[in-house]
Amino acid sequence: MFIEILEALFLLSTVVMVAYLVRHYLFTLVALKTAQRKQVNPNFGDATYQPTVSVLIPARNEGRVIGRLLQRMTELTYPKDKLQVIVVDDASKDNTGKIADEYSKAYNYITVIHRNEDEGGRGKASALNAGLKHASGEILLCFDADYYPQRDIIEKLVKEFADPKVGAVQGRVVVLNEPQNVVTRLVALERIGGYRVDQEARDKLGLITQFGGTVGGFRRQLLEELGGWDEQMLAEDTDLTFRVYLAGCKVKYVLDAECYEEAVESWRAYWRQRYRWAKGHMQCAFKHTLVLLKSRRLTLVQKIDGLLLLNIYFMPVIVLFSWIISVPLLIMRFSQWLTPFWAATLVST
Repeated sequence: MFIEILEALFLLSTVVMVAYLVRHYLFTLVALKTAQRKQVNPNFGDATYQPTVSVLIPARNEGRVIGRLLQRMTELTYPKDKLQVIVVDDASKDNTGKIADEYSKAYNYITVIHRNEDEGGRGKASALNAGLKHASGEILLCFDADYYPQRDIIEKLVKEFADPKVGAVQGRVVVLNEPQNVVTRLVALERIGGYRVDQEARDKLGLITQFGGTVGGFRRQLLEELGGWDEQMLAEDTDLTFRVYLAGCKVKYVLDAECYEEAVESWRAYWRQRYRWAKGHMQCAFKHTLVLLKSRRLTLVQKIDGLLLLNIYFMPVIVLFSWIISVPLLIMRFSQWLTPFWAATLVST
Protein backbone atom coordinates (compact mmCIF):
# COMPACT_ATOMS: atom_id res chain seq x y z
CA MET A 1 0.00 0.00 0.00
CA PHE A 2 2.83 2.38 0.90
CA ILE A 3 4.52 1.77 -2.45
CA GLU A 4 1.27 2.49 -4.32
CA ILE A 5 0.89 5.82 -2.48
CA LEU A 6 4.45 6.83 -3.37
CA GLU A 7 3.87 5.85 -6.99
CA ALA A 8 0.67 7.90 -7.14
CA LEU A 9 2.44 10.95 -5.71
CA PHE A 10 5.35 10.50 -8.10
CA LEU A 11 2.96 10.18 -11.05
CA LEU A 12 1.07 13.31 -10.00
CA SER A 13 4.26 15.37 -9.66
CA THR A 14 5.44 14.07 -13.03
CA VAL A 15 2.18 15.13 -14.69
CA VAL A 16 2.56 18.63 -13.23
CA MET A 17 6.15 18.92 -14.46
CA VAL A 18 5.18 17.70 -17.92
CA ALA A 19 2.35 20.27 -18.01
CA TYR A 20 4.84 23.08 -17.33
CA LEU A 21 7.23 21.66 -19.92
CA VAL A 22 4.53 21.49 -22.60
CA ARG A 23 3.40 25.01 -21.74
CA HIS A 24 6.93 26.41 -22.08
CA TYR A 25 7.45 24.74 -25.46
CA LEU A 26 4.04 25.94 -26.68
CA PHE A 27 4.72 29.51 -25.56
CA THR A 28 8.12 29.46 -27.26
CA LEU A 29 6.66 28.22 -30.54
CA VAL A 30 3.92 30.87 -30.50
CA ALA A 31 6.44 33.63 -29.75
CA LEU A 32 8.76 32.44 -32.54
CA LYS A 33 5.88 32.27 -34.99
CA THR A 34 4.83 35.80 -34.10
CA ALA A 35 8.39 37.09 -34.50
CA GLN A 36 8.81 35.38 -37.87
CA ARG A 37 5.66 37.01 -39.17
CA LYS A 38 6.86 40.34 -37.77
CA GLN A 39 3.49 40.91 -36.15
CA VAL A 40 3.98 43.73 -33.70
CA ASN A 41 0.86 43.59 -31.57
CA PRO A 42 -1.81 43.31 -34.30
CA ASN A 43 -4.88 43.85 -32.15
CA PHE A 44 -8.09 45.73 -31.59
CA GLY A 45 -6.31 48.94 -30.60
CA ASP A 46 -7.71 52.20 -31.94
CA ALA A 47 -5.05 54.91 -32.26
CA THR A 48 -7.73 57.62 -32.36
CA TYR A 49 -9.05 56.65 -28.93
CA GLN A 50 -7.74 59.23 -26.43
CA PRO A 51 -9.50 59.11 -23.04
CA THR A 52 -8.41 61.12 -20.01
CA VAL A 53 -5.50 59.42 -18.25
CA SER A 54 -4.17 59.53 -14.70
CA VAL A 55 -0.59 58.32 -14.19
CA LEU A 56 0.28 57.10 -10.69
CA ILE A 57 3.91 57.15 -9.56
CA PRO A 58 4.47 55.67 -6.08
CA ALA A 59 7.84 56.85 -4.74
CA ARG A 60 9.67 56.22 -1.48
CA ASN A 61 13.26 57.48 -1.21
CA GLU A 62 13.59 57.70 -5.00
CA GLY A 63 15.44 61.02 -5.14
CA ARG A 64 18.08 59.57 -7.45
CA VAL A 65 15.63 58.69 -10.23
CA ILE A 66 12.32 60.54 -9.71
CA GLY A 67 13.50 63.64 -11.59
CA ARG A 68 14.34 61.60 -14.68
CA LEU A 69 10.88 60.02 -14.78
CA LEU A 70 9.06 63.32 -14.18
CA GLN A 71 11.09 64.97 -16.92
CA ARG A 72 9.96 62.19 -19.23
CA MET A 73 6.35 62.83 -18.15
CA THR A 74 6.71 66.39 -19.48
CA GLU A 75 8.00 64.99 -22.79
CA LEU A 76 5.12 62.59 -23.40
CA THR A 77 3.31 63.10 -26.69
CA TYR A 78 -0.12 62.45 -25.18
CA PRO A 79 -2.33 65.59 -25.03
CA LYS A 80 -1.55 67.36 -21.76
CA ASP A 81 -5.14 68.53 -21.35
CA LYS A 82 -6.10 64.86 -21.01
CA LEU A 83 -3.21 63.93 -18.72
CA GLN A 84 -2.91 63.91 -14.94
CA VAL A 85 0.32 62.81 -13.24
CA ILE A 86 0.11 61.97 -9.53
CA VAL A 87 3.30 61.42 -7.54
CA VAL A 88 2.72 59.70 -4.20
CA ASP A 89 5.64 60.69 -1.96
CA ASP A 90 5.37 57.76 0.45
CA ALA A 91 7.02 59.25 3.55
CA SER A 92 10.38 59.60 1.82
CA LYS A 93 13.38 60.58 3.93
CA ASP A 94 15.40 61.96 1.03
CA ASN A 95 14.66 64.73 -1.49
CA THR A 96 12.01 62.80 -3.46
CA GLY A 97 9.20 65.10 -2.34
CA LYS A 98 11.20 68.25 -3.00
CA ILE A 99 12.04 67.25 -6.57
CA ALA A 100 8.43 66.27 -7.24
CA ASP A 101 7.20 69.60 -5.84
CA GLU A 102 9.45 71.49 -8.25
CA TYR A 103 7.84 69.74 -11.20
CA SER A 104 4.38 70.26 -9.73
CA LYS A 105 4.96 74.02 -9.57
CA ALA A 106 6.19 74.10 -13.16
CA TYR A 107 3.50 71.87 -14.71
CA ASN A 108 -0.14 72.13 -13.73
CA TYR A 109 -0.95 68.53 -14.68
CA ILE A 110 1.54 67.14 -12.12
CA THR A 111 0.27 66.70 -8.56
CA VAL A 112 2.19 65.54 -5.49
CA ILE A 113 0.67 63.73 -2.53
CA HIS A 114 2.87 63.81 0.57
CA ARG A 115 2.31 61.04 3.09
CA ASN A 116 3.76 61.30 6.60
CA GLU A 117 5.29 58.47 8.62
CA ASP A 118 1.91 57.51 10.07
CA GLU A 119 0.34 57.19 6.62
CA GLY A 120 3.23 56.02 4.46
CA GLY A 121 5.75 53.22 4.43
CA ARG A 122 3.10 50.53 4.23
CA GLY A 123 3.99 49.25 0.80
CA LYS A 124 3.37 50.01 -2.84
CA ALA A 125 -0.29 48.95 -2.77
CA SER A 126 -1.05 51.43 0.00
CA ALA A 127 0.64 54.26 -1.90
CA LEU A 128 -1.26 53.42 -5.09
CA ASN A 129 -4.57 53.38 -3.23
CA ALA A 130 -3.75 56.84 -1.90
CA GLY A 131 -3.18 58.03 -5.45
CA LEU A 132 -6.35 56.35 -6.68
CA LYS A 133 -8.41 58.59 -4.39
CA HIS A 134 -7.12 61.66 -6.25
CA ALA A 135 -7.24 60.24 -9.78
CA SER A 136 -9.78 61.68 -12.22
CA GLY A 137 -8.83 60.01 -15.51
CA GLU A 138 -10.92 57.36 -17.22
CA ILE A 139 -7.77 55.25 -17.50
CA LEU A 140 -5.28 54.74 -14.70
CA LEU A 141 -1.65 53.90 -15.55
CA CYS A 142 1.19 53.03 -13.15
CA PHE A 143 4.93 53.57 -13.42
CA ASP A 144 7.58 52.78 -10.83
CA ALA A 145 9.89 55.70 -10.09
CA ASP A 146 12.99 54.02 -11.52
CA TYR A 147 11.38 53.36 -14.91
CA TYR A 148 11.84 55.35 -18.12
CA PRO A 149 9.03 55.02 -20.71
CA GLN A 150 8.85 55.79 -24.41
CA ARG A 151 7.49 59.24 -25.28
CA ASP A 152 4.42 57.74 -26.97
CA ILE A 153 3.82 54.91 -24.52
CA ILE A 154 0.48 56.25 -23.27
CA GLU A 155 -1.00 56.26 -26.78
CA LYS A 156 0.16 52.67 -27.27
CA LEU A 157 -1.34 51.51 -23.98
CA VAL A 158 -4.67 53.32 -23.89
CA LYS A 159 -5.72 52.50 -27.46
CA GLU A 160 -6.41 48.95 -26.28
CA PHE A 161 -9.22 50.23 -24.07
CA ALA A 162 -11.24 50.94 -27.22
CA ASP A 163 -12.16 47.28 -26.82
CA PRO A 164 -14.82 47.23 -24.07
CA LYS A 165 -13.69 43.76 -22.97
CA VAL A 166 -10.25 45.06 -21.97
CA GLY A 167 -10.09 45.91 -18.28
CA ALA A 168 -6.32 46.31 -18.01
CA VAL A 169 -3.20 46.62 -20.17
CA GLN A 170 0.45 45.70 -19.75
CA GLY A 171 3.46 47.02 -21.65
CA ARG A 172 6.91 45.48 -22.07
CA VAL A 173 9.78 45.98 -19.63
CA VAL A 174 13.34 46.23 -20.98
CA VAL A 175 16.40 46.25 -18.71
CA LEU A 176 18.39 49.47 -19.10
CA ASN A 177 21.54 48.44 -17.20
CA GLU A 178 21.91 44.97 -18.71
CA PRO A 179 25.71 45.17 -19.34
CA GLN A 180 26.42 46.05 -15.69
CA ASN A 181 27.18 42.54 -14.35
CA VAL A 182 26.02 38.92 -14.26
CA VAL A 183 22.97 39.71 -12.13
CA THR A 184 21.65 42.40 -14.48
CA ARG A 185 22.22 40.13 -17.47
CA LEU A 186 20.25 37.39 -15.72
CA VAL A 187 17.39 39.79 -15.00
CA ALA A 188 17.45 40.95 -18.63
CA LEU A 189 17.19 37.33 -19.78
CA GLU A 190 14.25 36.79 -17.42
CA ARG A 191 12.53 39.88 -18.80
CA ILE A 192 12.97 38.67 -22.37
CA GLY A 193 11.52 35.28 -21.47
CA GLY A 194 8.72 36.79 -19.43
CA TYR A 195 7.61 39.46 -21.89
CA ARG A 196 8.76 38.41 -25.36
CA VAL A 197 7.72 34.79 -24.81
CA ASP A 198 5.27 34.21 -21.93
CA GLN A 199 3.22 37.40 -22.13
CA GLU A 200 3.18 37.44 -25.92
CA ALA A 201 2.03 33.81 -26.09
CA ARG A 202 -0.63 34.23 -23.41
CA ASP A 203 -2.04 37.21 -25.26
CA LYS A 204 -2.09 35.44 -28.62
CA LEU A 205 -3.64 32.26 -27.15
CA GLY A 206 -6.28 34.10 -25.11
CA LEU A 207 -4.94 32.88 -21.77
CA ILE A 208 -4.27 34.76 -18.51
CA THR A 209 -2.14 37.74 -19.53
CA GLN A 210 -0.52 39.11 -16.38
CA PHE A 211 -0.49 42.70 -15.15
CA GLY A 212 3.07 43.28 -13.94
CA GLY A 213 2.49 46.08 -11.44
CA THR A 214 4.05 48.81 -13.58
CA VAL A 215 4.05 49.92 -17.24
CA GLY A 216 0.34 49.21 -17.42
CA GLY A 217 -2.97 50.11 -15.92
CA PHE A 218 -6.74 49.77 -15.65
CA ARG A 219 -10.07 51.33 -16.36
CA ARG A 220 -10.52 53.46 -13.27
CA GLN A 221 -14.16 52.48 -12.87
CA LEU A 222 -13.27 48.77 -12.90
CA LEU A 223 -10.43 49.27 -10.43
CA GLU A 224 -12.71 51.15 -8.05
CA GLU A 225 -15.36 48.43 -8.36
CA LEU A 226 -12.71 45.84 -7.47
CA GLY A 227 -11.77 47.85 -4.38
CA GLY A 228 -8.36 49.01 -5.58
CA TRP A 229 -5.14 47.27 -4.62
CA ASP A 230 -5.22 44.68 -1.83
CA GLU A 231 -2.73 46.02 0.71
CA GLN A 232 -2.44 42.62 2.40
CA MET A 233 -1.00 40.96 -0.72
CA LEU A 234 2.73 40.99 -1.45
CA ALA A 235 2.04 40.32 -5.15
CA GLU A 236 -0.74 42.86 -5.49
CA ASP A 237 -0.25 42.92 -9.27
CA THR A 238 -0.87 39.18 -9.67
CA ASP A 239 -3.82 39.44 -7.30
CA LEU A 240 -5.37 42.19 -9.44
CA THR A 241 -4.73 40.19 -12.60
CA PHE A 242 -6.98 37.39 -11.41
CA ARG A 243 -9.59 39.74 -10.01
CA VAL A 244 -9.84 41.41 -13.42
CA TYR A 245 -10.38 38.08 -15.19
CA LEU A 246 -12.79 36.81 -12.54
CA ALA A 247 -14.79 40.01 -13.07
CA GLY A 248 -15.27 39.08 -16.72
CA CYS A 249 -12.64 41.38 -18.24
CA LYS A 250 -9.19 40.69 -19.65
CA VAL A 251 -5.64 42.07 -19.59
CA LYS A 252 -4.18 43.07 -22.96
CA TYR A 253 -0.43 42.83 -23.57
CA VAL A 254 1.09 45.59 -25.72
CA LEU A 255 4.42 44.38 -27.10
CA ASP A 256 5.53 47.68 -28.63
CA ALA A 257 4.83 49.76 -25.50
CA GLU A 258 8.36 49.66 -24.08
CA CYS A 259 9.58 50.99 -20.76
CA TYR A 260 13.11 50.77 -19.43
CA GLU A 261 14.05 49.75 -15.90
CA GLU A 262 17.17 49.57 -13.75
CA ALA A 263 17.51 45.96 -12.65
CA VAL A 264 18.88 44.99 -9.24
CA GLU A 265 22.66 44.67 -9.36
CA SER A 266 23.52 42.39 -6.41
CA TRP A 267 22.73 38.78 -5.61
CA ARG A 268 21.36 39.83 -2.23
CA ALA A 269 18.87 42.26 -3.78
CA TYR A 270 17.99 39.69 -6.45
CA TRP A 271 17.28 37.02 -3.84
CA ARG A 272 15.17 39.34 -1.67
CA GLN A 273 13.13 40.45 -4.68
CA ARG A 274 12.48 36.89 -5.88
CA TYR A 275 11.67 35.70 -2.37
CA ARG A 276 9.04 38.45 -2.09
CA TRP A 277 7.58 37.53 -5.47
CA ALA A 278 7.46 33.83 -4.57
CA LYS A 279 5.76 34.50 -1.25
CA GLY A 280 3.29 36.82 -2.95
CA HIS A 281 2.44 34.26 -5.64
CA MET A 282 1.80 31.65 -2.97
CA GLN A 283 -0.55 34.06 -1.21
CA CYS A 284 -2.43 34.51 -4.48
CA ALA A 285 -2.53 30.75 -5.05
CA PHE A 286 -4.20 30.16 -1.69
CA LYS A 287 -6.61 33.06 -2.32
CA HIS A 288 -7.65 32.42 -5.91
CA THR A 289 -7.27 28.70 -6.74
CA LEU A 290 -10.73 27.53 -5.67
CA VAL A 291 -12.43 30.66 -7.00
CA LEU A 292 -10.61 30.17 -10.29
CA LEU A 293 -11.78 26.57 -10.63
CA LYS A 294 -15.39 27.49 -9.85
CA SER A 295 -15.55 30.51 -12.17
CA ARG A 296 -17.96 30.31 -15.10
CA ARG A 297 -16.37 33.30 -16.80
CA LEU A 298 -13.14 31.49 -17.64
CA THR A 299 -12.56 28.78 -20.22
CA LEU A 300 -10.97 25.45 -19.31
CA VAL A 301 -7.64 26.39 -20.88
CA GLN A 302 -7.66 29.72 -19.00
CA LYS A 303 -8.23 27.85 -15.75
CA ILE A 304 -5.34 25.50 -16.48
CA ASP A 305 -3.06 28.40 -17.40
CA GLY A 306 -4.18 30.29 -14.30
CA LEU A 307 -3.34 27.33 -12.07
CA LEU A 308 0.10 26.97 -13.65
CA LEU A 309 0.72 30.70 -13.29
CA LEU A 310 -0.38 30.85 -9.66
CA ASN A 311 1.68 27.83 -8.63
CA ILE A 312 4.85 28.48 -10.64
CA TYR A 313 6.92 29.08 -7.50
CA PHE A 314 5.90 25.67 -6.13
CA MET A 315 7.78 24.00 -9.00
CA PRO A 316 11.16 23.77 -7.21
CA VAL A 317 9.39 22.10 -4.29
CA ILE A 318 7.64 19.65 -6.62
CA VAL A 319 10.90 18.78 -8.38
CA LEU A 320 12.70 18.25 -5.06
CA PHE A 321 9.80 16.16 -3.76
CA SER A 322 9.91 13.98 -6.89
CA TRP A 323 13.61 13.34 -6.47
CA ILE A 324 13.20 12.47 -2.79
CA ILE A 325 10.39 9.95 -3.24
CA SER A 326 11.96 8.43 -6.35
CA VAL A 327 14.89 7.03 -4.34
CA PRO A 328 12.94 4.85 -1.83
CA LEU A 329 10.45 4.00 -4.59
CA LEU A 330 13.23 2.72 -6.83
CA ILE A 331 14.82 0.76 -3.98
CA MET A 332 11.55 -0.91 -2.97
CA ARG A 333 10.58 -1.75 -6.53
CA PHE A 334 14.06 -3.00 -7.31
CA SER A 335 14.00 -5.30 -4.28
CA GLN A 336 10.61 -6.66 -5.41
CA TRP A 337 11.98 -7.36 -8.87
CA LEU A 338 14.97 -9.21 -7.39
CA THR A 339 12.91 -11.38 -5.01
CA PRO A 340 11.83 -13.91 -7.69
CA PHE A 341 15.41 -14.07 -8.94
CA TRP A 342 16.73 -14.80 -5.44
CA ALA A 343 14.04 -17.44 -4.91
CA ALA A 344 14.89 -19.14 -8.19
CA THR A 345 18.58 -19.09 -7.30
CA LEU A 346 17.94 -20.72 -3.91
CA VAL A 347 15.78 -23.44 -5.47
CA SER A 348 18.38 -24.23 -8.11
CA THR A 349 21.08 -24.60 -5.49
